[in-house]
Amino acid sequence: MKRALAGTLGLLLILLLGYLFYVAEQIEKQSTIDEARPADVIVVLGAAEYRGKPSPVLRARLNHALLLYLKGLAPYIMTTGGAGGDPEFTEGEVGRAYLTEHGVRSEAIIADPEGATTAESLGAAAETMHRMGLHSCIVVSDGYHIYRVKRLLQAQDIQVYGSPRPASGSLSPRQLRWLYFRQALGFALWQAGINI
Repeated sequence: MKRALAGTLGLLLILLLGYLFYVAEQIEKQSTIDEARPADVIVVLGAAEYRGKPSPVLRARLNHALLLYLKGLAPYIMTTGGAGGDPEFTEGEVGRAYLTEHGVRSEAIIADPEGATTAESLGAAAETMHRMGLHSCIVVSDGYHIYRVKRLLQAQDIQVYGSPRPASGSLSPRQLRWLYFRQALGFALWQAGINI
């Protein structure tokens, strides 16, 4: 009996790892594809901010979204992200301020400063999009993040095009593989109803 149970658990573990590695491979493929095309809004995923200033990662995402906006691919930019422990600022509000400083009209910026996790931020973004009658978006984040973000928004009946920010080249292949696997794990947990 114990041997059969151990064998079943071992098989389940092998299947789970196989699935995670398959999803990680899909994440890697998606990470370099720029699908930017006309849409209703550009959604910028939040990243760290430091006392009201965007971190280098958030700045790179915002700059990429700004470029897409200036190309005329969408009439709005939505900045997302909650406080992340900062008592004064949210990533979404810092993103709005940065874009305003760089010439984007305030009426064209939708700040959605809710959410402590990617899933929470995207849930709030989807709710705002539905309320405003926006049905499609270009999502801007780091390449390794795009696959999962697209699936979360697609589950909310939104047409999503991924546009990863230009890579900084500072990550080794080993670090990238770890990021792909971590995103695969996050995706699998989301499929199981656990939002991270």
